[in-house]
Amino acid sequence: MNIDIIAGARPNFMKIAPIIRAIEAEQKRGTELHYRLIHTGQHYDRNMSGSFFEQLGIPDPDHNLEAGGGTQAVQTAEIMTRYEEILIKKPSDLCLVVGDVTSTMACAITAKKLNLTVAHVEGGIRSGDRTMPEEINRLVTDSISDLFFTTSEIANRNLRAEGIPEEKIHFVGNTMIDTLLANLDRLTPPDDWERLGLETGGYMVMTLHRPANVDEETQLSSLIAEIVNSARGVPIIFPVHPRTRKNLEKLGIQYPNLHYSDPLSYLEFNYLVREAKAVITDSGGITEETTVMGIPCITLRDSTERPETCTIGTNELIGTDPKAVAPALNTLFEGRWKKGGIPVRWDGKAAERIVDILIGLSRQ
Repeated sequence: MNIDIIAGARPNFMKIAPIIRAIEAEQKRGTELHYRLIHTGQHYDRNMSGSFFEQLGIPDPDHNLEAGGGTQAVQTAEIMTRYEEILIKKPSDLCLVVGDVTSTMACAITAKKLNLTVAHVEGGIRSGDRTMPEEINRLVTDSISDLFFTTSEIANRNLRAEGIPEEKIHFVGNTMIDTLLANLDRLTPPDDWERLGLETGGYMVMTLHRPANVDEETQLSSLIAEIVNSARGVPIIFPVHPRTRKNLEKLGIQYPNLHYSDPLSYLEFNYLVREAKAVITDSGGITEETTVMGIPCITLRDSTERPETCTIGTNELIGTDPKAVAPALNTLFEGRWKKGGIPVRWDGKAAERIVDILIGLSRQ
């Protein structure tokens, strides 16, 4: 079986790395399973993309579509056009897409129109918020996929409710957690660790990039002010997404205990998370990593596609109202944050389960 593995944005790289390792392990055993890595180029900044390939041992892509920037519609069109050219010249048997970024949806559509089997890693996750581009990507991708590799029973229920037959749903676990567990011993402190004199449990990490939080000036200013003023002087390390940096520079937001940095590599960022007192974020993936590492996580969103991080893990969804920040941080500083646990099958073996299923499919 010939498989196309699609990656295009930073969250994808963590999810494909263990799948590639599992395929290569099977190849050494003589299994006839082959892959072609397609990098769409959706993220093209080195800090947002290149270092992940090096640190996670991902091989050079067989094809880089170099779709670059532009609006979501422009990116979608560029990815579809360029991926279609590759498939016409040399078709594959299966297109494996991960996550919920533009590349996920665009390549799934392209492959399905050429009658390829489409497998979706992280199928079935839903936020219920169709104002989020990622939710549209999930819905479209799942509506045309043939195989669904899921991270939770909640995702399984979502797919069943949408009419997906049981035999297409495979509860395998979380490949992003595979990558985290495989690299815990390799995490390395960033330059800020020594420069700022950081200590374990003595600082917080913050990430913001959702339009609802960073695109409106009053909202962004109010959120950061509430976070800083409720942090009791604890340093806040803020690796800044390119989307957010423009607005921060325009507003000139500066506080003595707020420290900006460029986007960090995978090993550096997760070192900061592992040693932090808490994380404040509007990301989905980070809430999964904090859950496994047992780090308190405050999520500035009104909905989440990963509810198990709240019901089982260390995450709390507090919404986007800046007034909700102080009570959450008071709970943290008073030592009343929940302990949390780890969801079922978040055990580092999700990629192996996926590859076992693909091997079975190839032998049919």
